[in-house]
Order: sequence, then structure tokens, then C-alpha cells
Amino acid sequence: MKKTILFQALLLTFFFVAPPAYAQSADVDKIQTFIQSVIQVLVTLSGLVAAGFIVWGGVGYITSSGNPEALEKSKKTILYSAIGLTLVLGAFVLSNVVGDLAGTAFGSGQ
Repeated sequence: MKKTILFQALLLTFFFVAPPAYAQSADVDKIQTFIQSVIQVLVTLSGLVAAGFIVWGGVGYITSSGNPEALEKSKKTILYSAIGLTLVLGAFVLSNVVGDLAGTAFGSGQ
């Protein structure tokens, strides 16, 4: 049930967030735009999932009622979600830097 809801939410997010990308010719700008659009959608979905897990960990932390196992599990959920979000944002920044450098190298600097 939860997997179905999560899949539907991600699918709807993809359709509402995805900017149009057209790959009609072999132009470097259009290929770069397409790849950046795909990466942007993936980062958005990953951010939503990470935020959901941070909230899930926070709720578990609050409702642990002094149970050390539940408290530790919630702390790990929050920590790993934050690490994942940091990695995704770092990859996004790195892909933008590489895209800018590639655009400059191929003479289509924006």
C-alpha cells in the first residue's frame, strides 16, 4: 500500500516538475538541456524522498517514549536521510559545474 502511494506521488511529481526537453538535433545545447532536465527531476524526487524520511525519523524520535532502540533507529534515519540529501545536492552542483564547463569547451557557453 505504501509503495503504491509513494510510486504514484513520485510519478505525479515527475509530470508536474519536469520541464520540457527537446532533442530534435545533435546540437550540444539541446543535449545539455535534456540531461540537465533529467538531473533536475531526479534531484527533486530525491529531495522529496529525503524530506519524507527526515519527517519519518522526527516522528519516530518524538514518539520513542524513552525506548533506546527506537530512539537510536530514529536518529539513524534522520542522519542517513541528511547524508543522502547532501550527496544528491552535491551531485547536482557538480553536474551543473561540469555542464557549464562542457558548454564553454564546445563553444556554447551560456
